[in-house]
Amino acid sequence: MPIAVDIDVMLARRKMSVGELADRVGITPANLAVLKNGRAKAVRFATLAALCEVLECQPGDLLRWEAEDAADG
Repeated sequence: MPIAVDIDVMLARRKMSVGELADRVGITPANLAVLKNGRAKAVRFATLAALCEVLECQPGDLLRWEAEDAADG
């Protein structure tokens, strides 16, 4: 998929666990893992906004576009 998710990068920068982020955002750790690992088909703007608020970042810090050939390897 050409959209890469960098939640793990922001978690490391903020020294925060997945469980803590999930609690603060109000989603389950399992749903956060689906998003974090790039398996989500969609993300609600409300969830994206909550992630940005908790992580004190912009949406572009969490999501980025990669060309198809670069994503394939």
